[in-house]
Amino acid sequence: MRTLARTAMAGMAVMALAAGLAPVDARAADPGESAYSASTSVGVHNAYEKNKFPYLADGLDSGAGMLEIDVWTNVFGRSWRVSHSNPVGNDNNCVNAANAGELRTKPRNQNLGGCLADIRAWHDANPGHRPVLLKLELKDGFQGKYGRGPAALDALLTARLGDALFRPADLAGARPDLDTAARLDGWPARSAMAGKFIVELIPGTVEKDNPLDTLWTDREYAQHLRNLAAAGRLREASAFPAVTGAQAGDPRSRYTDAGIRPWFVVFDGNASAYAGGSIDTKWYAERHYLVVMTDAHSVAPAIDGVRPAEAEARERVALLAGRHASVVSSDWYPLPAVLGAVVPRGA
Repeated sequence: MRTLARTAMAGMAVMALAAGLAPVDARAADPGESAYSASTSVGVHNAYEKNKFPYLADGLDSGAGMLEIDVWTNVFGRSWRVSHSNPVGNDNNCVNAANAGELRTKPRNQNLGGCLADIRAWHDANPGHRPVLLKLELKDGFQGKYGRGPAALDALLTARLGDALFRPADLAGARPDLDTAARLDGWPARSAMAGKFIVELIPGTVEKDNPLDTLWTDREYAQHLRNLAAAGRLREASAFPAVTGAQAGDPRSRYTDAGIRPWFVVFDGNASAYAGGSIDTKWYAERHYLVVMTDAHSVAPAIDGVRPAEAEARERVALLAGRHASVVSSDWYPLPAVLGAVVPRGA
């Protein structure tokens, strides 16, 4: 896998068309041998919502390189719930499918386990599919005291997705931490990651507004990774914590516990801030870090957040790819030709 990663640029020409974007078949592996971190794909914000896709399988079929899911863990409900604003119930397009034939036939509004079951059923029916980033926003953070902590999430992801996961240990290899591995070895080629899901974790809006929550998702999971690695059990980890909020310099400096900083290689923030010129986004690309740029439509001049002209959306993806985005995120679910695009990062 590392050999493929070091041939990052070999297939770039295959991925680029004259328009700057090459649509990728949702059911096929991506072309070329570019490293995962050397490419830019397109994601859908809150892809679990029924007004975006009737079923989560439709989001997976769309060709999107990232799908976002909101998760609630609070003490007033059971399990891991998936909804935008209901902390005690499920409101989503997941059906808990046991196989591909059930992906659009069963009742919706399932918990996170049901969404992951749909993802697995789709995966089994689409071997060699493009690598997909699953962005989980833990709306109110972990609740380890009530059985919904980092280890429990690992167990759920492993039970549902298993060998379909690209894990932190897959990136780390023999390196001591994720930062060292990313900088020295880089991410594998997209072809080597065909059929894989990468799980990103970010703190939720409710968690950030809770004055009683002093341990947000990002720090809690980074500590979890460090502890697992120290115990020789990193293989149990299933997700990558993200540093949220675009800022100049190394955003990991905000963590007073310097020991968790090397466990962050994913960054997530507002596209307008990254594109504004005050942040050296090349710094991320040179170190093979992933950068998810959200609200891509809001970058000046703003375009429609749902149904822009396809040419406008393509131009915006090209602009942010030039700013070293790994994922360009918006609500462009009606534009599958844009969602399936994969272009060279930094071009």
